[in-house]
Amino acid sequence: MFRDPVQSLEPQPRPSVGAMRPLRVGMIGMGTVGAGTFRVLARNQALIAGRAGRGIEVVVVAARNLARAVGVVGTDVALTNDPMQVATHPDVEVVVEVAGGTGPAREWVLAAIAAGKHVVTANKALLAVHGSEIFAAARQHGVAVAYEGAVAVSIPIVKALREGLTANRIEWVAGIVNGTTNFILSKMRDEGLDFAAALQKAQALGYAEADPTFDIEGVDAAHKMALLAANAFGMPVRFADAQVEGITRLQGLDVACAEQLGFRIKLLGVARRREDHGVPGIELRVQPALVPATHLMAQVNGSMNGIMVKGDAAGVTMYYGAGAGSEQTASAVIADLVDVARLDGTFAAQRVPHLGFHAHAVDSALAVLPRAAVHTRHYLRVPVHSAQKIDVVGAWLATQQVPVLQVQLARDQALPPGTAPQVLVLTGAAAQATVDLAVQALAAHPAVAGPVATLRVEMLEG
Repeated sequence: MFRDPVQSLEPQPRPSVGAMRPLRVGMIGMGTVGAGTFRVLARNQALIAGRAGRGIEVVVVAARNLARAVGVVGTDVALTNDPMQVATHPDVEVVVEVAGGTGPAREWVLAAIAAGKHVVTANKALLAVHGSEIFAAARQHGVAVAYEGAVAVSIPIVKALREGLTANRIEWVAGIVNGTTNFILSKMRDEGLDFAAALQKAQALGYAEADPTFDIEGVDAAHKMALLAANAFGMPVRFADAQVEGITRLQGLDVACAEQLGFRIKLLGVARRREDHGVPGIELRVQPALVPATHLMAQVNGSMNGIMVKGDAAGVTMYYGAGAGSEQTASAVIADLVDVARLDGTFAAQRVPHLGFHAHAVDSALAVLPRAAVHTRHYLRVPVHSAQKIDVVGAWLATQQVPVLQVQLARDQALPPGTAPQVLVLTGAAAQATVDLAVQALAAHPAVAGPVATLRVEMLEG
Protein backbone atom coordinates (compact mmCIF):
# COMPACT_ATOMS: atom_id res chain seq x y z
CA MET A 1 0.00 0.00 0.00
CA PHE A 2 1.38 3.42 -1.03
CA ARG A 3 2.22 5.86 1.77
CA ASP A 4 3.24 9.48 1.21
CA PRO A 5 6.77 9.70 2.75
CA VAL A 6 6.29 13.36 3.60
CA GLN A 7 3.03 12.72 5.40
CA SER A 8 4.57 9.80 7.27
CA LEU A 9 7.16 12.14 8.78
CA GLU A 10 4.63 14.62 10.13
CA PRO A 11 4.49 14.66 13.92
CA GLN A 12 1.53 12.80 15.33
CA PRO A 13 -0.48 14.27 18.19
CA ARG A 14 0.68 12.95 21.57
CA PRO A 15 -1.95 12.02 24.13
CA SER A 16 -2.29 14.42 27.05
CA VAL A 17 -0.67 13.54 30.37
CA GLY A 18 -4.05 12.62 31.82
CA ALA A 19 -4.86 10.34 28.89
CA MET A 20 -1.61 8.34 28.97
CA ARG A 21 -1.40 5.19 31.04
CA PRO A 22 0.80 5.71 34.14
CA LEU A 23 4.17 4.01 34.35
CA ARG A 24 3.60 1.03 36.65
CA VAL A 25 6.35 0.60 39.25
CA GLY A 26 7.25 -2.25 41.59
CA MET A 27 9.54 -1.46 44.52
CA ILE A 28 11.90 -3.85 46.30
CA GLY A 29 12.81 -2.35 49.66
CA MET A 30 10.85 -0.02 51.91
CA GLY A 31 13.60 1.17 54.20
CA THR A 32 14.97 4.70 54.38
CA VAL A 33 15.36 5.20 50.62
CA GLY A 34 12.23 3.28 49.62
CA ALA A 35 10.03 5.21 52.04
CA GLY A 36 11.53 8.51 50.91
CA THR A 37 10.92 7.62 47.27
CA PHE A 38 7.26 6.76 47.91
CA ARG A 39 6.71 9.97 49.89
CA VAL A 40 8.22 12.24 47.25
CA LEU A 41 6.31 10.49 44.46
CA ALA A 42 3.06 11.01 46.36
CA ARG A 43 3.78 14.60 47.37
CA ASN A 44 4.92 15.82 43.93
CA GLN A 45 2.90 13.51 41.71
CA ALA A 46 1.36 16.25 39.51
CA LEU A 47 4.69 18.00 39.01
CA ILE A 48 6.46 14.72 38.23
CA ALA A 49 3.76 13.67 35.75
CA GLY A 50 4.03 17.04 34.04
CA ARG A 51 7.73 16.51 33.51
CA ALA A 52 7.54 12.83 32.66
CA GLY A 53 4.63 13.15 30.24
CA ARG A 54 2.71 10.50 32.19
CA GLY A 55 1.97 9.55 35.76
CA ILE A 56 4.19 7.24 37.81
CA GLU A 57 2.29 4.77 39.98
CA VAL A 58 3.67 2.28 42.52
CA VAL A 59 1.52 -0.85 42.24
CA VAL A 60 3.40 -3.40 44.37
CA VAL A 61 6.07 -3.28 47.09
CA ALA A 62 8.27 -5.99 48.59
CA ALA A 63 9.42 -5.36 52.16
CA ARG A 64 10.76 -7.35 55.09
CA ASN A 65 8.54 -5.49 57.57
CA LEU A 66 5.06 -5.46 56.05
CA ALA A 67 3.51 -3.63 59.00
CA ARG A 68 5.98 -0.80 58.62
CA ALA A 69 5.51 -0.77 54.85
CA VAL A 70 1.71 -0.46 55.03
CA GLY A 71 2.21 2.54 57.31
CA VAL A 72 4.11 4.21 54.44
CA VAL A 73 2.23 3.11 51.31
CA GLY A 74 -1.29 2.60 52.70
CA THR A 75 -3.77 -0.08 51.64
CA ASP A 76 -4.04 0.70 47.92
CA VAL A 77 -0.61 -0.78 47.07
CA ALA A 78 -0.09 -4.56 46.98
CA LEU A 79 2.47 -5.81 49.51
CA THR A 80 4.62 -8.93 49.58
CA ASN A 81 7.64 -10.22 51.46
CA ASP A 82 8.94 -11.97 48.32
CA PRO A 83 11.02 -9.60 46.12
CA MET A 84 10.93 -12.08 43.23
CA GLN A 85 7.16 -11.55 42.99
CA VAL A 86 7.86 -7.88 42.28
CA ALA A 87 10.66 -8.66 39.83
CA THR A 88 8.34 -10.89 37.74
CA HIS A 89 4.99 -9.19 38.37
CA PRO A 90 2.98 -9.03 35.12
CA ASP A 91 1.64 -5.52 35.85
CA VAL A 92 5.05 -3.98 36.58
CA GLU A 93 7.00 -2.12 33.87
CA VAL A 94 9.94 -0.91 35.96
CA VAL A 95 11.45 -2.37 39.14
CA VAL A 96 12.99 -0.03 41.70
CA GLU A 97 15.59 -1.93 43.76
CA VAL A 98 16.57 -0.07 46.93
CA ALA A 99 17.06 -3.02 49.29
CA GLY A 100 20.86 -3.15 48.95
CA GLY A 101 23.34 -6.00 48.97
CA THR A 102 25.02 -7.88 46.15
CA GLY A 103 23.68 -11.46 46.44
CA PRO A 104 19.87 -11.69 46.34
CA ALA A 105 19.66 -8.23 44.73
CA ARG A 106 21.56 -9.57 41.72
CA GLU A 107 18.99 -12.35 41.29
CA TRP A 108 16.05 -9.95 41.57
CA VAL A 109 17.50 -7.49 39.09
CA LEU A 110 18.45 -10.15 36.53
CA ALA A 111 14.98 -11.72 36.86
CA ALA A 112 13.34 -8.34 36.25
CA ILE A 113 15.52 -7.75 33.19
CA ALA A 114 14.77 -11.22 31.82
CA ALA A 115 11.06 -10.43 32.23
CA GLY A 116 11.52 -7.34 30.04
CA LYS A 117 11.32 -4.77 32.84
CA HIS A 118 13.42 -1.64 33.22
CA VAL A 119 15.39 -1.33 36.47
CA VAL A 120 16.16 1.67 38.67
CA THR A 121 18.55 1.08 41.55
CA ALA A 122 20.43 3.01 44.22
CA ASN A 123 22.63 -0.02 44.92
CA LYS A 124 26.21 0.99 44.13
CA ALA A 125 27.72 -2.23 45.50
CA LEU A 126 25.54 -4.33 43.21
CA LEU A 127 26.62 -2.45 40.08
CA ALA A 128 30.27 -2.17 41.10
CA VAL A 129 30.49 -5.94 41.58
CA HIS A 130 27.98 -7.27 39.02
CA GLY A 131 27.52 -4.27 36.72
CA SER A 132 29.07 -5.84 33.61
CA GLU A 133 26.72 -8.83 33.83
CA ILE A 134 23.67 -6.68 34.56
CA PHE A 135 24.31 -4.14 31.79
CA ALA A 136 24.95 -6.94 29.27
CA ALA A 137 21.66 -8.59 30.21
CA ALA A 138 19.84 -5.27 29.89
CA ARG A 139 21.24 -4.75 26.38
CA GLN A 140 20.21 -8.27 25.41
CA HIS A 141 16.61 -7.71 26.56
CA GLY A 142 16.34 -4.10 25.35
CA VAL A 143 15.67 -2.55 28.76
CA ALA A 144 17.25 0.29 30.70
CA VAL A 145 19.16 0.16 33.99
CA ALA A 146 19.32 3.57 35.69
CA TYR A 147 21.37 4.28 38.82
CA GLU A 148 21.84 8.00 39.51
CA GLY A 149 21.00 7.45 43.18
CA ALA A 150 23.83 4.92 43.51
CA VAL A 151 26.69 7.38 43.09
CA ALA A 152 26.32 10.75 44.78
CA VAL A 153 22.76 10.83 46.10
CA SER A 154 21.35 14.28 45.24
CA ILE A 155 24.13 15.21 42.77
CA PRO A 156 23.20 14.34 39.13
CA ILE A 157 26.77 13.41 38.26
CA VAL A 158 25.95 10.39 36.09
CA LYS A 159 23.70 12.53 33.91
CA ALA A 160 26.37 15.23 33.78
CA LEU A 161 28.99 12.77 32.51
CA ARG A 162 26.71 10.89 30.09
CA GLU A 163 24.87 13.90 28.67
CA GLY A 164 26.04 17.33 29.78
CA LEU A 165 29.73 16.60 29.12
CA THR A 166 29.23 14.18 26.23
CA ALA A 167 31.37 16.31 23.85
CA ASN A 168 34.39 16.16 26.16
CA ARG A 169 37.39 13.92 26.46
CA ILE A 170 37.39 13.54 30.23
CA GLU A 171 40.84 13.89 31.77
CA TRP A 172 39.98 13.23 35.40
CA VAL A 173 37.19 12.89 37.93
CA ALA A 174 37.87 13.50 41.62
CA GLY A 175 35.54 13.77 44.52
CA ILE A 176 34.36 13.38 48.07
CA VAL A 177 31.68 10.75 47.55
CA ASN A 178 31.14 9.37 51.05
CA GLY A 179 29.30 11.54 53.55
CA THR A 180 30.17 9.46 56.61
CA THR A 181 33.94 9.79 56.25
CA ASN A 182 33.68 13.45 55.32
CA PHE A 183 31.72 14.08 58.52
CA ILE A 184 34.37 12.23 60.56
CA LEU A 185 37.25 14.15 58.96
CA SER A 186 35.42 17.46 59.51
CA LYS A 187 35.05 16.65 63.23
CA MET A 188 38.70 15.62 63.51
CA ARG A 189 39.74 18.98 62.07
CA ASP A 190 37.17 21.29 63.70
CA GLU A 191 37.07 19.72 67.17
CA GLY A 192 40.52 18.14 67.37
CA LEU A 193 39.05 14.65 67.87
CA ASP A 194 40.95 11.48 67.13
CA PHE A 195 39.46 9.02 64.64
CA ALA A 196 37.75 6.77 67.21
CA ALA A 197 36.03 9.69 68.97
CA ALA A 198 34.91 11.24 65.68
CA LEU A 199 33.49 7.89 64.50
CA GLN A 200 31.61 7.48 67.76
CA LYS A 201 30.09 10.94 67.32
CA ALA A 202 29.09 10.12 63.73
CA GLN A 203 27.35 6.94 64.92
CA ALA A 204 25.54 8.76 67.74
CA LEU A 205 24.19 11.34 65.27
CA GLY A 206 23.16 8.73 62.67
CA TYR A 207 25.84 9.63 60.09
CA ALA A 208 27.57 6.26 60.46
CA GLU A 209 26.14 2.74 60.58
CA ALA A 210 26.64 0.42 63.54
CA ASP A 211 29.05 -1.44 61.24
CA PRO A 212 30.73 1.39 59.31
CA THR A 213 33.38 -0.78 57.62
CA PHE A 214 32.41 -0.08 54.00
CA ASP A 215 32.49 3.67 54.67
CA ILE A 216 35.60 4.08 56.80
CA GLU A 217 37.68 1.59 54.78
CA GLY A 218 36.88 3.44 51.53
CA VAL A 219 34.94 0.58 49.90
CA ASP A 220 31.72 2.56 49.41
CA ALA A 221 33.65 5.40 47.76
CA ALA A 222 35.47 2.90 45.51
CA HIS A 223 32.14 1.40 44.37
CA LYS A 224 31.06 4.87 43.27
CA MET A 225 34.37 5.82 41.65
CA ALA A 226 34.36 2.60 39.59
CA LEU A 227 30.99 3.63 38.13
CA LEU A 228 32.14 7.20 37.51
CA ALA A 229 35.33 6.01 35.79
CA ALA A 230 33.33 3.76 33.47
CA ASN A 231 31.12 6.69 32.46
CA ALA A 232 34.04 9.10 32.14
CA PHE A 233 36.44 6.98 30.10
CA GLY A 234 34.34 4.40 28.25
CA MET A 235 35.73 1.41 30.14
CA PRO A 236 34.10 -1.54 31.91
CA VAL A 237 33.34 -1.24 35.62
CA ARG A 238 36.65 -2.19 37.26
CA PHE A 239 35.97 -2.00 40.98
CA ALA A 240 38.12 -5.07 41.66
CA ASP A 241 41.18 -3.22 40.30
CA ALA A 242 40.72 -0.03 42.33
CA GLN A 243 43.31 0.88 44.98
CA VAL A 244 41.42 1.49 48.19
CA GLU A 245 42.62 3.01 51.46
CA GLY A 246 40.30 4.22 54.19
CA ILE A 247 40.76 6.60 57.12
CA THR A 248 41.04 4.17 60.03
CA ARG A 249 44.80 4.68 60.37
CA LEU A 250 44.68 8.45 59.98
CA GLN A 251 46.03 10.28 63.03
CA GLY A 252 44.76 13.57 64.40
CA LEU A 253 48.40 14.73 64.37
CA ASP A 254 48.43 14.56 60.56
CA VAL A 255 45.17 16.51 60.35
CA ALA A 256 46.77 19.28 62.43
CA CYS A 257 50.06 19.17 60.49
CA ALA A 258 48.20 19.40 57.18
CA GLU A 259 46.49 22.55 58.45
CA GLN A 260 49.89 24.01 59.37
CA LEU A 261 51.02 23.46 55.77
CA GLY A 262 47.86 25.06 54.32
CA PHE A 263 46.01 21.85 53.46
CA ARG A 264 43.01 19.83 54.61
CA ILE A 265 42.68 16.06 54.55
CA LYS A 266 39.77 14.55 52.63
CA LEU A 267 38.92 10.98 51.67
CA LEU A 268 39.25 11.51 47.95
CA GLY A 269 38.23 9.28 45.08
CA VAL A 270 40.30 9.85 41.92
CA ALA A 271 39.92 8.50 38.39
CA ARG A 272 42.56 9.97 36.08
CA ARG A 273 43.54 9.25 32.48
CA ARG A 274 47.27 8.54 32.16
CA GLU A 275 49.80 7.14 29.73
CA ASP A 276 52.44 4.85 31.18
CA HIS A 277 55.33 4.43 28.73
CA GLY A 278 53.00 5.27 25.87
CA VAL A 279 50.30 2.81 26.97
CA PRO A 280 47.01 4.44 28.05
CA GLY A 281 45.65 3.53 31.44
CA ILE A 282 43.52 4.84 34.29
CA GLU A 283 44.43 5.68 37.86
CA LEU A 284 41.47 4.47 39.94
CA ARG A 285 41.95 5.01 43.65
CA VAL A 286 40.44 6.10 46.94
CA GLN A 287 42.67 7.44 49.71
CA PRO A 288 42.92 10.18 52.35
CA ALA A 289 44.75 13.02 50.64
CA LEU A 290 45.83 16.58 51.32
CA VAL A 291 43.90 19.23 49.36
CA PRO A 292 44.85 22.94 49.45
CA ALA A 293 42.77 24.63 52.17
CA THR A 294 41.75 27.39 49.74
CA HIS A 295 40.45 24.91 47.13
CA LEU A 296 36.70 24.51 46.64
CA MET A 297 36.99 20.81 47.44
CA ALA A 298 38.40 21.66 50.86
CA GLN A 299 35.19 23.58 51.62
CA VAL A 300 33.04 20.45 51.25
CA ASN A 301 32.39 19.71 54.91
CA GLY A 302 30.12 17.64 57.15
CA SER A 303 28.22 14.92 55.33
CA MET A 304 28.19 16.77 52.01
CA ASN A 305 29.64 15.44 48.74
CA GLY A 306 31.58 17.29 46.06
CA ILE A 307 32.81 16.07 42.67
CA MET A 308 35.03 17.78 40.10
CA VAL A 309 35.40 16.79 36.44
CA LYS A 310 38.08 17.99 34.03
CA GLY A 311 37.07 17.88 30.36
CA ASP A 312 39.15 19.08 27.42
CA ALA A 313 36.40 21.43 26.20
CA ALA A 314 34.43 22.38 29.32
CA GLY A 315 37.46 22.65 31.57
CA VAL A 316 36.87 21.99 35.28
CA THR A 317 33.29 21.73 36.49
CA MET A 318 32.18 21.08 40.08
CA TYR A 319 29.07 19.45 41.55
CA TYR A 320 28.01 19.75 45.20
CA GLY A 321 25.18 18.29 47.23
CA ALA A 322 23.96 16.08 50.04
CA GLY A 323 25.86 12.82 50.45
CA ALA A 324 23.12 10.97 52.29
CA GLY A 325 19.46 11.16 53.16
CA SER A 326 16.10 9.57 52.48
CA GLU A 327 14.49 12.15 50.22
CA GLN A 328 17.85 13.29 48.84
CA THR A 329 18.38 9.80 47.43
CA ALA A 330 14.73 9.65 46.39
CA SER A 331 15.31 12.75 44.26
CA ALA A 332 17.80 10.81 42.14
CA VAL A 333 15.72 7.62 42.04
CA ILE A 334 12.65 9.49 40.81
CA ALA A 335 14.70 11.39 38.22
CA ASP A 336 15.65 7.97 36.83
CA LEU A 337 11.98 6.92 36.84
CA VAL A 338 11.12 10.05 34.86
CA ASP A 339 13.78 9.13 32.30
CA VAL A 340 12.29 5.64 32.03
CA ALA A 341 8.79 7.09 31.64
CA ARG A 342 10.04 9.11 28.67
CA LEU A 343 11.40 5.99 26.91
CA ASP A 344 7.95 4.96 25.67
CA GLY A 345 8.21 4.24 21.95
CA THR A 346 11.99 4.66 21.68
CA PHE A 347 14.35 2.01 20.33
CA ALA A 348 17.10 0.76 22.66
CA ALA A 349 19.80 1.99 20.24
CA GLN A 350 18.44 5.56 20.56
CA ARG A 351 18.68 5.68 24.35
CA VAL A 352 21.49 7.10 26.46
CA PRO A 353 23.82 4.11 27.04
CA HIS A 354 24.09 2.63 30.52
CA LEU A 355 27.72 3.70 30.90
CA GLY A 356 27.69 6.69 28.58
CA PHE A 357 29.24 4.81 25.64
CA HIS A 358 27.50 2.35 23.33
CA ALA A 359 28.74 -1.21 23.74
CA HIS A 360 30.86 -1.25 20.58
CA ALA A 361 32.77 1.84 21.80
CA VAL A 362 33.63 0.56 25.28
CA ASP A 363 37.39 0.00 25.54
CA SER A 364 37.74 -3.32 27.34
CA ALA A 365 41.54 -3.11 27.03
CA LEU A 366 41.75 0.13 29.03
CA ALA A 367 43.37 -1.06 32.26
CA VAL A 368 43.70 0.35 35.75
CA LEU A 369 47.31 1.27 36.46
CA PRO A 370 49.01 -0.49 39.38
CA ARG A 371 49.65 1.37 42.62
CA ALA A 372 53.38 1.67 41.93
CA ALA A 373 52.67 3.69 38.77
CA VAL A 374 50.42 6.30 40.43
CA HIS A 375 52.09 9.69 40.05
CA THR A 376 51.31 12.37 42.66
CA ARG A 377 52.79 14.79 45.14
CA HIS A 378 53.24 13.52 48.70
CA TYR A 379 53.19 14.64 52.32
CA LEU A 380 55.62 12.98 54.73
CA ARG A 381 55.73 13.34 58.50
CA VAL A 382 59.09 12.16 59.82
CA PRO A 383 59.71 11.82 63.59
CA VAL A 384 63.34 12.68 64.42
CA HIS A 385 65.47 12.40 67.55
CA SER A 386 66.43 16.07 67.38
CA ALA A 387 64.91 19.14 65.73
CA GLN A 388 68.39 19.93 64.39
CA LYS A 389 68.05 16.95 62.03
CA ILE A 390 65.56 18.77 59.81
CA ASP A 391 68.11 19.34 57.02
CA VAL A 392 69.10 15.68 57.07
CA VAL A 393 65.60 14.58 56.05
CA GLY A 394 65.35 16.77 52.96
CA ALA A 395 68.88 15.95 51.83
CA TRP A 396 68.31 12.22 52.26
CA LEU A 397 65.10 12.29 50.22
CA ALA A 398 66.86 14.17 47.43
CA THR A 399 69.44 11.36 47.20
CA GLN A 400 66.53 8.94 46.73
CA GLN A 401 65.27 10.85 43.63
CA VAL A 402 62.27 12.36 45.45
CA PRO A 403 61.78 16.06 44.54
CA VAL A 404 61.47 18.03 47.78
CA LEU A 405 59.47 21.27 47.64
CA GLN A 406 59.15 22.20 51.31
CA VAL A 407 60.57 21.09 54.69
CA GLN A 408 59.57 22.46 58.08
CA LEU A 409 59.12 21.42 61.70
CA ALA A 410 55.66 20.75 63.09
CA ARG A 411 54.63 23.38 65.60
CA ASP A 412 55.01 22.33 69.22
CA GLN A 413 51.33 23.04 69.97
CA ALA A 414 50.30 20.43 67.40
CA LEU A 415 52.29 17.68 69.14
CA PRO A 416 50.90 15.52 71.95
CA PRO A 417 53.03 15.63 75.14
CA GLY A 418 56.14 13.48 74.91
CA THR A 419 56.08 13.32 71.11
CA ALA A 420 59.39 13.49 69.24
CA PRO A 421 60.02 16.46 66.92
CA GLN A 422 58.28 15.99 63.59
CA VAL A 423 59.70 17.05 60.23
CA LEU A 424 57.01 17.84 57.63
CA VAL A 425 57.87 17.38 53.97
CA LEU A 426 55.95 18.26 50.80
CA THR A 427 57.31 16.65 47.66
CA GLY A 428 56.90 17.28 43.98
CA ALA A 429 55.16 14.72 41.78
CA ALA A 430 56.77 11.30 41.88
CA ALA A 431 55.82 7.71 41.13
CA GLN A 432 54.48 5.83 44.13
CA ALA A 433 57.17 3.17 43.71
CA THR A 434 59.90 5.80 44.07
CA VAL A 435 58.30 7.31 47.18
CA ASP A 436 57.78 3.89 48.78
CA LEU A 437 61.45 3.01 48.38
CA ALA A 438 62.56 6.40 49.69
CA VAL A 439 60.32 6.15 52.76
CA GLN A 440 61.59 2.63 53.44
CA ALA A 441 65.17 3.87 53.29
CA LEU A 442 64.39 6.96 55.37
CA ALA A 443 62.81 4.89 58.15
CA ALA A 444 66.18 3.14 58.64
CA HIS A 445 68.13 6.41 58.91
CA PRO A 446 69.73 6.90 62.38
CA ALA A 447 68.21 10.39 62.68
CA VAL A 448 64.65 9.04 62.35
CA ALA A 449 62.82 8.20 65.59
CA GLY A 450 59.89 6.14 64.35
CA PRO A 451 57.57 5.21 61.47
CA VAL A 452 57.21 7.75 58.66
CA ALA A 453 53.61 8.80 57.89
CA THR A 454 52.80 9.38 54.21
CA LEU A 455 49.74 10.77 52.42
CA ARG A 456 49.16 11.81 48.83
CA VAL A 457 48.67 15.46 47.91
CA GLU A 458 46.08 16.36 45.26
CA MET A 459 46.19 19.90 43.90
CA LEU A 460 43.13 19.34 41.62
CA GLU A 461 44.33 21.97 39.17
CA GLY A 462 42.79 22.59 35.79
